Order: sequence, then C-alpha cells, then structure tokens
Amino acid sequence: MKNIVVVTVWIFISLISGVLVSTHFKNPVFYENPRYILFTHMVINDMFQLTLAVILYVISYVFYTIKVYFCCFLILLALFATMVTPLNLAAMAVERYIAICNPLHHPQICTVKRTHLLIGLIWVAAVSPFIPDFFVTLAIEPVSFFQSSMFCHPVNVFKAPYLLYKRPIIDALFFCFVTLTLLYTYIKIVLEAKGATSDKSSATKAHNTILLHGFQLLMCLLTYVIYPVETVLLYIFPDRIPDVRYSTYLTVYILPRFLSPIIYGVRDTAFRRHLKKYHLCHAKRPKMKTMSCMR
Repeated sequence: MKNIVVVTVWIFISLISGVLVSTHFKNPVFYENPRYILFTHMVINDMFQLTLAVILYVISYVFYTIKVYFCCFLILLALFATMVTPLNLAAMAVERYIAICNPLHHPQICTVKRTHLLIGLIWVAAVSPFIPDFFVTLAIEPVSFFQSSMFCHPVNVFKAPYLLYKRPIIDALFFCFVTLTLLYTYIKIVLEAKGATSDKSSATKAHNTILLHGFQLLMCLLTYVIYPVETVLLYIFPDRIPDVRYSTYLTVYILPRFLSPIIYGVRDTAFRRHLKKYHLCHAKRPKMKTMSCMR
C-alpha cells in the first residue's frame, strides 16, 4: 500500500506538472518573464527530483539492496535536485521583492539573460557541497565497495568521518541563508502590499497568497533539517524505522512538490488563463469548435 500511494501521488503530480510545463513552452510570453522562467525551472526540477525519490523508495522495498555505484549515482542526483528547490524559491522571492518594491528598476535588473545565469548559479551552489563527498569516498573506499550491494541510503554510501560534521554545517548555512532571504523579502512584500492598496479584498488575497507561499517554503526548508529530525524520531521510535522514514519521505519530498504547481501555477491568473486556453478548453469542446475556443 505504501508503494501504491507513493507511485499514485507521483503520477498525479507529474501529470499536473507536465501540463504546466507544456503551457509555459506553448506561450512565448512566458519566455521573457523571469518569474515564469524560475517557476518552470522549479517545476521541471521537482519532477526530476520526485522521480528519483520514487525510484529510490520503490527500489528499497522491491530489491532492498542494490549495487553501490548505482546507488551513489542516484543519491547524488537526488541530493542535487533536492537542494535546488529551496534556492530556486529564494530566487523567486527576490524577484517578487524587486517587482513589487522596486518596479521601475525591475526590467533592468531581472532580465532573461540574468535569470538563466541565476539558474546556473543555483545549480553550482547545490552541487558544490556534495562533489567533494563523492571524491573522498572514491579515495577512501576500495573498488570492491562499489561492486557490493547495500540498502541505498546516503549514510551507508558516504561514510567518511568528517561528513558527520560537514553535513550539519552545510545544511545550517543553507538554512540560514534561505530563511533570512525569505523572511526579509516577504515581510517587505507584505508591508508594500498593505501600504499600496486600499481595497480590503485585494489586500486579503495578497496576504493569503503570501501565507501559502510561506507554508510551502517552510515545507521545502525541512530539506535542511531532515537528517537531525529523522535521527531524533528514530531514537524515540527505534522499532518504527520504516514508518518514520515513510512519514519524513512524504512530508519532505512529496508534499512540497504537490503544493508548487497549485501555488505558483493554478492560482496565478495569467498562467491559469493560458492553462485553460491550451488544455482544458480543448479537452471539453469538440474539435470543430477549437478555433472559437482559441479566440
């Protein structure tokens, strides 16, 4: 049942994300908007990360052990993609901050070229902490280790003693950076929205949107505290290891990827309009009415 739930949710989220990505690439307007470029990058990355996480989860139940070299490859890709999401959300928060609090300079600061460069920097920042772990493991472990089989978990693969200290430090640095960025930008956005509008309904809508964003960002920030939280839970419930890991897996890896398309895609007015135009409208109307639907 756990595998069925995980795979079903993965298929559902992938379908929603696939529709959003196809909507982006079918409309050239989104190509020139940094907000939607960052959003689409996040959705694609989340689909990639979620697919890897589901593969690792199902493998752990079906085969239990796999070759270390294959496990190492999957874990590194999953770690890279997992670290990208919070950084991407921080970048989206900064972009919204500039658009709302400094709209006159937004077109000059947030260009398409700089957005692509920012995405590259996000990936460099996400990959850099884990590359040394891989080379250290290659140096200290014999070749036979990579040919052996084991339960695929980062703790079982990257066993160098210094990692016990390095990973919490890296996670703490990333956590502080992303958290401070989000707090600053969203507080400024709330204050700006409150002072810029006298329409109570508009202010309420803006505040509700920011609260939803904050909840999703909080869920994604759990990425940085997953290991200490899981360690504490395993210490409290030593006989419930599968249930603890299943619960943290759903909370940290599944739920934020479910919220992203809804918060940043379906609730966005422009994106929702084009979503209906390219997908829902064609699905509901006969082929002969397609042209009128497009109009």
